[in-house]
Amino acid sequence: MLSEEDKKVLMQKGEDCFIDAECFFNRPFKRPIYQFDQRGKVAATAHLQRNMLRFNPILYCQNKDEFIQQIVAHEVAHLITFSLYGKVRPHGKEWQKIMQKVFTLNAKTTHSMDTKNVQGKLFLYHCLCTEHPLTIRRHNKVLKGVQYRCKKCQSELTLKII
Repeated sequence: MLSEEDKKVLMQKGEDCFIDAECFFNRPFKRPIYQFDQRGKVAATAHLQRNMLRFNPILYCQNKDEFIQQIVAHEVAHLITFSLYGKVRPHGKEWQKIMQKVFTLNAKTTHSMDTKNVQGKLFLYHCLCTEHPLTIRRHNKVLKGVQYRCKKCQSELTLKII
């Protein structure tokens, strides 16, 4: 759970990014809804059609500087890109331009934060050539009949019984 102060910090950084974009493009942008309930290894997500930004409170508390320096702008850039160009590739040239020209940041598509504290239980599967740790979501899909194959040897993954 984030403190109200932490929520204000993230929202203020988002507002600063929107102001930068408005000055750059000389037009207004609708402000998003902010939520602080993102889970798992994902730092944050932009929900384009809902004009919403979701932030992972655990990763934020462990990586405040990276969120303020990169993550918030990364997600705001998705909303700005959608406002300007509609549906395009998530980290395509339009998004990259906004990251580089508007926010003067590297257009990094993924974060490098330690996610051990937020990673859920993994289930060990194997194929003919190696082992594959699957998330609970994929494990549950296997239980419902979905089959996964190894990209290397093309054999079906099966649950490793320990």
